[in-house]
Amino acid sequence: MASIYRILIVDDHPLYREGLKAIIARDAKFAVVGESGSARQGRIKARQLQPDVDIVDISLPDRSGIELTREILIVSPRTRVLIASMHARIDYIVESFKAGATGYVVKESAADRLLKGLAVVAQGEYFLDSSISCQVVEKLMQGPGRSAKITDQGYDALTPREQEVMRVLAEGYATKAAADKLCISPKTVDNHRANIMRKLGIHSSLELVRYAARLGLIDLDRWKT
Repeated sequence: MASIYRILIVDDHPLYREGLKAIIARDAKFAVVGESGSARQGRIKARQLQPDVDIVDISLPDRSGIELTREILIVSPRTRVLIASMHARIDYIVESFKAGATGYVVKESAADRLLKGLAVVAQGEYFLDSSISCQVVEKLMQGPGRSAKITDQGYDALTPREQEVMRVLAEGYATKAAADKLCISPKTVDNHRANIMRKLGIHSSLELVRYAARLGLIDLDRWKT
């Protein structure tokens, strides 16, 4: 009898979770053994259930899916993580794989692509959604400039948490909103902001946005009027 891969879904949108379960039920190789709407519960269930594959949303209310990926691999080392995201941005993709994920799919992808991603990841291989592969290659093939360069020496000097705070601030979140998104205090956000600006030699929010845009960390369309 063929192996049945046990799946845990971590996503804060109940309707999306229901849709995922309906898609996964089409393939007898997979069985959904649990679901969670938060990173905290996702970590607990990963430890309890030891699933073969976690499908993790990159944007969770209490912590990023990238951070959760690292935590899952600590409490359940044999679990494979497939990131599901609305974003096809290269920095998210790169950081997801660096965190230990073995697959990345876009939420708008067709059902058969998701099932293929699950099958590939469940077997311990890497999977990158074909709908974004060309975008990633184009980014990597560009010459020197803001889109081709993901990090530089200054950015690498930031801690992972500082990098996360920097991206949120550069996307236009005020201190309180950034604190809520990252589940930290406003004072901690301000402390991180001060450290980031000191390390990067940046003196204003506008400079921070320009710096993040040059590295390709934010979507410039967000700032068009």
